[in-house]
Amino acid sequence: MSWDLHLLGCWQLLVRGAPQNVGSRQQRLIASLALLGPRTRAYLAGLLWPDSTEQQAASSVRVTVFKIRHQLPGLLAENPDPLRLSDDVCVDLDRLRDGADSALAGAEPHPRLMQLLYSAELLPGWYDDWLLFEQERLRQQRLVALEAIARRHLQDDQPDAAIAAAMHAAAIEPLRESAQALVIRSQVRAGNTAEARRTYEDFRRRLAEEMGLEPSTRLERLVMGERLEHARTLTGAPAAGTTPAKHQKED
Repeated sequence: MSWDLHLLGCWQLLVRGAPQNVGSRQQRLIASLALLGPRTRAYLAGLLWPDSTEQQAASSVRVTVFKIRHQLPGLLAENPDPLRLSDDVCVDLDRLRDGADSALAGAEPHPRLMQLLYSAELLPGWYDDWLLFEQERLRQQRLVALEAIARRHLQDDQPDAAIAAAMHAAAIEPLRESAQALVIRSQVRAGNTAEARRTYEDFRRRLAEEMGLEPSTRLERLVMGERLEHARTLTGAPAAGTTPAKHQKED
């Protein structure tokens, strides 16, 4: 039997394309196994029922596992402990993480993967303590992958594509200077120098209001340097440190 477990955007379990009605306790146990891999019953008891006594938590695990095996036969592997998902379960988060790793290695992401990198959130609306780390981990994976994609598009002289990737990275972490620098570089490379300056000023204002800080001098130099380099490209002027070729005297 083929299972599709969705953790991005919302929790959903599909069997041959048909959604399954799953209780909240079962959802959380299934999600924890998908995110953390095989875990003992004792570990899951403390993770999912931290406010219960040891005996109560163990009972909750036992009842939840029984319901999963009864309602969703084949979803869990047969071994009683540690618990793990069947090899037939495909998790969308795994595909996204594999794609992010491929992007870091230089591969061009599939358009569907790009949409996930742009907007995918891990189980939004879930505020369990054990999940917060995994949510932040995914945010950082998306952010780093999008910055890598933006840099590659710049190297390939595709500034519009670089802008899209860099702006989504900046949306994940608005106060991250490396993401803002990529937005600015991409805008200048696309010929949008006024937008690049506006991006810098907006970042500078927000950084001051929220953190009481100023952007680094490196970012200011980047803004000016990219603008000057773009102007030279448009006018055909030589770059700084070069000497124009002298006209040869005609015979």
